[in-house]
Amino acid sequence: MQERSSVTELASSLRGELNRYSVGEKLPSSRALVERFRVSPVTVSRAIAQLAAEGLVVTRPGSGAFRAQPRTDVPPPGDTSWQEVSLSGDGGPEVVPRTVDASGVLVTLAAPPPGVIELNGGYLHPSLQPERALAAALARAGRRPGAWGRPPTDGLTELRAWFAREIGPSLTAADVLITAGGQSALATALRALAPPGAPVLVESPTYPGMLAAARATGLRPVPVPVDADGVRPDLLAAAFRVTGARVFVCQPLFQNPTGAVLAAGRRRDVVRIARAAGAFVVEDDFARRLVHDDAGPLPAPLAADDPDGVVVHVCSLTKVTSPSLRVGALAARGPVLERLRAIQVVDSFFVPRPLQEAALELVGSPAWGHHLRSVSTELKNRRTAMTAALRLELPGFSLPYVPAGGGSLWLRLPDAETGPDEAALVSAALRAGVAIAPGRPYYCAEPPAAQVRLSFAAVAGAGEIAEGVRRLRSACDELFAAPGPRPLSSGHDGHAPAAL
Repeated sequence: MQERSSVTELASSLRGELNRYSVGEKLPSSRALVERFRVSPVTVSRAIAQLAAEGLVVTRPGSGAFRAQPRTDVPPPGDTSWQEVSLSGDGGPEVVPRTVDASGVLVTLAAPPPGVIELNGGYLHPSLQPERALAAALARAGRRPGAWGRPPTDGLTELRAWFAREIGPSLTAADVLITAGGQSALATALRALAPPGAPVLVESPTYPGMLAAARATGLRPVPVPVDADGVRPDLLAAAFRVTGARVFVCQPLFQNPTGAVLAAGRRRDVVRIARAAGAFVVEDDFARRLVHDDAGPLPAPLAADDPDGVVVHVCSLTKVTSPSLRVGALAARGPVLERLRAIQVVDSFFVPRPLQEAALELVGSPAWGHHLRSVSTELKNRRTAMTAALRLELPGFSLPYVPAGGGSLWLRLPDAETGPDEAALVSAALRAGVAIAPGRPYYCAEPPAAQVRLSFAAVAGAGEIAEGVRRLRSACDELFAAPGPRPLSSGHDGHAPAAL
């Protein structure tokens, strides 16, 4: 975050000085800018690149940066009002909404303003990302023979085999397709398994990105409530009967946003119920590598014991590495695999080979195991720091479940009569210098209560967590006099104190 802020500040300073130079005149050298502003060469390079992207300077390799000719021929904006009519039209007899609310996704992707603590992030903080290992892996990958050639459309065989081993011993490379991250895999699965207008059963609450992908495909998400042990099998069976749905999307391990783990007694029930309904289970195993080091043994994926091909498994390397290592996998058995493959090819042809080669280099290196152990320890420490800070600063907020994996906590706000409105709190928090994720986008129907999600994975460490929670308390103080009487939690870190 500090590097990004330095780039923004330097670019702003240089932008303000451009009038000192004539068109075509050379700007000071990179070395001179480094000495003058006391920043790194990388910061200078990125700031100049930002000005070049804005059309303010022109860079010439080996010569430097020069002031660009100002644009005076910017055409007036066109009339795009016709698109409102076109986009609202439905060509068939079945009306399928085609508008998509991506706000729940964008809130975890957009960079916050400078100085704002990012408790709404969806990825690991740069200090937790294996940047050196990734750089080394990418460098080695670039030297591999044919690294820039066309890969197989299903993905590199070695990488598919690695994912298959990670999912379970009964799978092989032939059961796996390489995808451009988990979000792409989810979108592909939804398009393959249900026609536009069909219902799709989803956990409630659930990941907003999946809800957006379902709606973009023309599907109708139908909620199935979860508790501290995951989705409720009785309600799942009832939802299949009532809706006739043929797809259920779930996150059995460290569910987003609750952090719940599907209980051992429910795992077979979920697959059995779907099989009886002639339906597929899309298993989004996004957080397996975000386990905390006090979690104990993890259950195997649902797909690991699924001879009938009920489960379509989704996983990726993105969450535990970097937002830009968009390498994931789809695993399935039976005829559905061919449909998944066809949609994957039509949508993207294939995942760029250099990324696949780099992923192979990374997971095959000694640094991989070290990184996973480091993340496991750090996430546990940050989770503990956040729960302690919340108990101290916001005892009126309810934390029904303290997860042993993932990177966030799911909080219920005090009752509406004594606590803040969810949207008002999000806005007040931003004014206080901390970004939090509202709970509403995690529901496809009316939410049962006002809730927020706080990320401890996207921040620099315990100090920033404590300051972020303190700012959140300031936002609450702005909205109401006292946080309310509800205790934060009745359990211990790393365990589920009560049902959701």
